[in-house]
Amino acid sequence: MKAAVIRAFGAPDVIRVEEIATPTPGPGQVLVKVLAAGVNRLDHYVRLGQINPNLQFPHVLGSDAAGEVAALGAGVTRFKVGERVIAMPAYPLNPEHASIRPATAAPSYAIPGAHVQGVYAQYAVVPEAWLLRDTTGLPVEHAAALPVPLLIAVRAVQIVGEVKAGDRVLVHAGASSTGIMSIQIAQALGARVATTVRRESSARIARSLGAELVIDASKDDVNAALAQWTDGRGVDVAIDNLGGDTLARTLDAVRPMGIVVAMGFMAGVNVSFDVRNFFFGQKQLRGTLIADIEDFAAQFDAIRAGKIKPVIDSVLPLAEAARAHERIANNQAQGSLVLQPWAT
Repeated sequence: MKAAVIRAFGAPDVIRVEEIATPTPGPGQVLVKVLAAGVNRLDHYVRLGQINPNLQFPHVLGSDAAGEVAALGAGVTRFKVGERVIAMPAYPLNPEHASIRPATAAPSYAIPGAHVQGVYAQYAVVPEAWLLRDTTGLPVEHAAALPVPLLIAVRAVQIVGEVKAGDRVLVHAGASSTGIMSIQIAQALGARVATTVRRESSARIARSLGAELVIDASKDDVNAALAQWTDGRGVDVAIDNLGGDTLARTLDAVRPMGIVVAMGFMAGVNVSFDVRNFFFGQKQLRGTLIADIEDFAAQFDAIRAGKIKPVIDSVLPLAEAARAHERIANNQAQGSLVLQPWAT
């Protein structure tokens, strides 16, 4: 089968499409014909060696896959060959850890493409327990754009951020794949949303999703705009997918007793802030990862109803995986990038 692999860490041009052996499903596993694979910023960091420096090469990148069942391993009963499916983008490798919740707490928790072989390939093996029947009604390329962005947003906004109706919520990078999903999740919960962008084309995307306040962080004072929007009170919850100095300023933007959810480091991995504002304001800084498979399934009704939908930046053949990574590396992507392993 064809797969996009890396044999060393480095720039996007280390990605090469090669012929490798097609995997065989073992007991309890499903062989998925990958019709579309989502490309995430996480994949960019993996390629650079910033997530798992101990990867074994050659390595297949990618965690988000949608496709159809191609073959069943022994004992698989929930799926049939030919059914459309979406794979969970991370899960415990040890079946004995399958019931642990959140799954991210399991000792064997791993992300395909970051810790084990990924899904930038024509086929991928996925444990039966971590597959969902694709009833979203979306084109397969759109379904492949859901897993990481949606599951990060659900956990950050709904579960960790505890957003509720009437809250005023800040979502940074509103035209990023996670930002797009976070805006929609917050609105589905009845919150009012402000977001940051750095160009007008991104602002148009954020407004189209219903963001009430769109702030151009490249030229406007974000915290001043938020203070005006909240009548000086501060936002109730902030979703920070940027880190660095932005996270420090975000702590200043939330109200006393407010919540900041951190889940990214595009603006930097080191953060420095005045701890007095933090503890005198009794503010909460919470980390988050990816939601569970039940949380994913719970969003399917909203997806079918059109209340949650990905915004697609580009759909590219697998041969252009390096180009997709270049768009991410250069902060050019507005929405999700998707690869087609079977496109010629």
